[in-house]
Amino acid sequence: MRTVVFDLDGTLADTSADLLAAANVCFRDLGHGDVLGPQDTLVAFHGGRAMLRAGYARLGLPLHEAEVDRLYPLLLRAYADGIDTHTRLYPGVIKALDVLAAQGYALAICTNKPAGLAEVLVSRLGIRGMFGALVGADTLPVRKPDVAPYRLAVERAGGVMARSMLVGDTETDRKTGLAAGVPVALVTFGPEGAGVARMGPEALLDHYDDLPELAARLLP
Repeated sequence: MRTVVFDLDGTLADTSADLLAAANVCFRDLGHGDVLGPQDTLVAFHGGRAMLRAGYARLGLPLHEAEVDRLYPLLLRAYADGIDTHTRLYPGVIKALDVLAAQGYALAICTNKPAGLAEVLVSRLGIRGMFGALVGADTLPVRKPDVAPYRLAVERAGGVMARSMLVGDTETDRKTGLAAGVPVALVTFGPEGAGVARMGPEALLDHYDDLPELAARLLP
């Protein structure tokens, strides 16, 4: 069975506004007001700790990882409270998933978002039932770009590594594909746009309408 594995944030859905809002809760708690904005979308897709570090840098404050660790649970709680306030699926996602499923592909999610939050989000977005597996940042002791979470996602979906591919949006996804020895398609509608071509993926995905044909080409 051919398997298509998807990243979540910045790939299936634009989650950036809700992620940035959660980070700003932390900065407001510290008395700094909203520090991050739309210009920080790319940082948001690198995770909660990355946003906290970016905010400290913008404020010109010394960075102590112990403080990042202290604030991270607050960020997660704030994010859980507003997880789908602004988040939306990218155009064409549901149609593409339906077509792939009808063509016999297994579908899975492999994300560096905590698994519990990922489960809540995809359920609220109405797409959880379309995936045979969801592996998050804390499902295993390691996360992407380590190959283990990707392998687990493929196997839980009923597929095999040799007939799988990854759809993502960041260098982490590209490195995951290289570690797994599988083709990677990077989306061009994320914050980096067509700039993701610099990573040399096997394919670029400009719109989800193109995914079934792209998958057939990468997984003949």
